[in-house]
Amino acid sequence: MAANLVAVAFTVTFTRLLGASDYGSLAALLNLSVILFVPGSALQVAVARAGTLGRLGTAGDLSATLARWSRQLLAALAMVAAASALARAPLAAALDIEQAWAAAAVPPTAMLWLLLSLQRGLLQAAREYRAVGVSIVLEALGRLAAGLVLVGAGLGVAGAYVGTLASFVVVAVALGVLLRRRLGPPMSGAHTHPLRLLARDAALPIAALAVVAALQNVDVILARHVLPDDPAGIYAASTVAAKALVWIAVGIGMWLLPEAVRRAAAGDDPRPVLGRGFALIGAVALPALAAYAVVPRLVLGTAFGSEYESGDEILLVLGVAYALLALTYLSVQFLLGMGRRGPVWGLAVVAAAEPVIVLGTDRLSSFALAVLGIQAAAAAVAVGAALRPGGLARR
Repeated sequence: MAANLVAVAFTVTFTRLLGASDYGSLAALLNLSVILFVPGSALQVAVARAGTLGRLGTAGDLSATLARWSRQLLAALAMVAAASALARAPLAAALDIEQAWAAAAVPPTAMLWLLLSLQRGLLQAAREYRAVGVSIVLEALGRLAAGLVLVGAGLGVAGAYVGTLASFVVVAVALGVLLRRRLGPPMSGAHTHPLRLLARDAALPIAALAVVAALQNVDVILARHVLPDDPAGIYAASTVAAKALVWIAVGIGMWLLPEAVRRAAAGDDPRPVLGRGFALIGAVALPALAAYAVVPRLVLGTAFGSEYESGDEILLVLGVAYALLALTYLSVQFLLGMGRRGPVWGLAVVAAAEPVIVLGTDRLSSFALAVLGIQAAAAAVAVGAALRPGGLARR
């Protein structure tokens, strides 16, 4: 929740500094990033689950494993950065933005997210939830601070985005130091868990979280192609206010998955853990939705400026849509912890339908209503599956 407040401050700051059109470009970059972050987020789930069940070895083994993973990812980062620089023009064209070098920074940022995710997964398995939470807050603060410095230096949209890359570097170094202290130095002759095997085991989380990421972010990218520049920027800013609940769900999910796995492994019903997660989302959603219904222009105008007040017609619709997505996200985290794959296919069908549906709209209101319909269908699939009785799949 603290990181979410910083994220709102980020949006408030850069909507005002960049204006609606340029902020739309920044939003497209950030939303593509979140989609590319899926492998990292999935690996975090896999590490947290395997570590919780004792499948990654002792502290000395974990330290050696993390050192091996870090070397491999840094080598891959160098290759991805070079390829992205060469492909910067096609990347920018796909996002319908002018900032080619900013587009080139997206894949390297996703590679750094992989490293961050592996580090956080190990901390989750060790029940170091406070450390994970603090790292998320520091990451958000670093993104804001670095972005402000770079925009102030005249780098515009590119500077605002590269602030995220800079923040990831700092937090990854800090988590590396923390894990070294927590796990100790790598043991001589320690058994290490290959990253490729972890990625193979994470195939289900990658698929599931890719679908959730598409449901969460594709609409902003599609808006760049369907709506004029200023309405697309207004839509992007409105989704930031509406998506607050999703980012709270991300934080809750980091606690929910390992705790549900522990209950299931002990032979207890894990669904009460999911119920507590839903209750927390509901407690935050009700007052937020009330504000979106009663004073939407005040919310948008105060946060982002008068240029964005015309988003008042869609704020409540988007608020409901992303409240449903928050429930979908928690349900998917729960299902991943249980090792259940069936509902992923239903969600994939819903996500695949989204571009077809929203590309047939040309107004803010109809675009937002289409997104609400998609999120309602996704929530019906995911929540329904999560609430069915079922234990831990031993895989």
